[in-house]
Amino acid sequence: MKQKPSLFLFFTLFGLIFSVHAQESNEIIFHKSPDPKRQKAPFSETVQAGNLFFLAGQIGMDRSVGKLAEGGIQGETEQAIKNIQGVLKRHGLTLDNVVKCTVILSDINDFRAFNEVYVKYFTKKPARTTYAAAGLAANAKIEIDVIAVKE
Repeated sequence: MKQKPSLFLFFTLFGLIFSVHAQESNEIIFHKSPDPKRQKAPFSETVQAGNLFFLAGQIGMDRSVGKLAEGGIQGETEQAIKNIQGVLKRHGLTLDNVVKCTVILSDINDFRAFNEVYVKYFTKKPARTTYAAAGLAANAKIEIDVIAVKE
């Protein structure tokens, strides 16, 4: 008489497959910027932990011209998001993969103007923390960092 595999055997095999996958996804990779000028920075552009991607904060610096984007908080917000899109793209990701944003404004009174731009790009509505702090890099009005998940 042919015996059916037991539930115990099924869950044991499932657990083994799951744990092997989980172990593979725990590798941590520190990705440098492809820009030689930024490779000497004391931080990684992106840190990948399995399928999680932690991006360093991006300001509204237009790297092609080496200065902050014009247009005040809205121009800088748009440029910061474009910078994020560029980093995500290098890893096969888009803004739809973003699950968490941290936004730092140099002036909390810019919140409404920033948010008008932000909602056009982050349509999936990732979790977000927004606060104000003085003295952002390069005298920027905004810095945004994100966490993304690769499915």
